[in-house]
Amino acid sequence: MPAADPNRIVHCVKLDKDLPGLARPPFKNQLGQYIYEHVSKQGWDLWLQESVRYINTYRVDLSSREGTEFLLNQLRIWLGLEEGELAATAWRPPSEGA
Repeated sequence: MPAADPNRIVHCVKLDKDLPGLARPPFKNQLGQYIYEHVSKQGWDLWLQESVRYINTYRVDLSSREGTEFLLNQLRIWLGLEEGELAATAWRPPSEGA
């Protein structure tokens, strides 16, 4: 998991705030570079929590091409880079007073 770089501030596209960015891109491709430049460490941590929901709900096998493509597609939609609806997950927020 990439660490934060407190000396590198980015304007996070998810949180709409200037926050510390990642210390390095999470992937060695164009998407990883975009995330490095436009998503804060705090925003990336939100995605990591969200991605677990997809992995568990859809039993995503990240060692398969299909599983990786599915999760990266959900990430692009989550970031607003692609049109589409996020896949539903089994997770539901806790109810009030629970």
